[in-house]
Amino acid sequence: MTELLTDPRTLGPLILSLKVLALSGGILLPLGVLLAYFLCGRPCAARSAVDFLVTVPLVFPPIATGFILLMLLGRNGPLGRVLPIDVVFSFPGLVLASVIAGLPLMVKPVEAALRSQGKRLSEVAAVLGKTQWQTFVLVLLPAIRRPVLSSWLLALCRSMGEVGITLMLGGNIIGKTNTLSLEIYNCVFTGELDRAMVLCAIIATLSGTMLFTLKRMSAI
Repeated sequence: MTELLTDPRTLGPLILSLKVLALSGGILLPLGVLLAYFLCGRPCAARSAVDFLVTVPLVFPPIATGFILLMLLGRNGPLGRVLPIDVVFSFPGLVLASVIAGLPLMVKPVEAALRSQGKRLSEVAAVLGKTQWQTFVLVLLPAIRRPVLSSWLLALCRSMGEVGITLMLGGNIIGKTNTLSLEIYNCVFTGELDRAMVLCAIIATLSGTMLFTLKRMSAI
């Protein structure tokens, strides 16, 4: 067991996954809160479009979502031709896949929390002379801090287990873009079932830690 844990083929995907999780987590938290706040505004075409794009990963097969992104962001794609960096088959592609996978679980609960509490608190803040930005930062965010943190942890759990979008954008390149989840697939494909079990145990430990933290937060 120790040999499998210290195997560079195990440590490499683990370190890569932690880097992706750290960066995508740092993006998901502010982006998810801002998008949720934006979606709580008056209905319009822009909000409907953003809501659709945020929700799509929940109902659309991940592998199909990844394929569409691959066509858009590839070197010959309409977006890939104008981007200053290569997204496909690279670390930025892994981060993007992680963010897209976790974003719905970050945005929708926060949006629901804002809708349930935001109107009343915003009216009170307006009476007290607060601007819209002051209301958001000083009133709404503290009031929904628990839903925000809970949603963030759920989004991180989802991001860590993402396979379909990651496979399309990252390419599963050994030593470069093979995350923990993709490495489990590689191990099963090559018959390294013992190492696959170790990788599953690592993911279970990380996910269990986040879920335990979420449970403790709910009990407070």
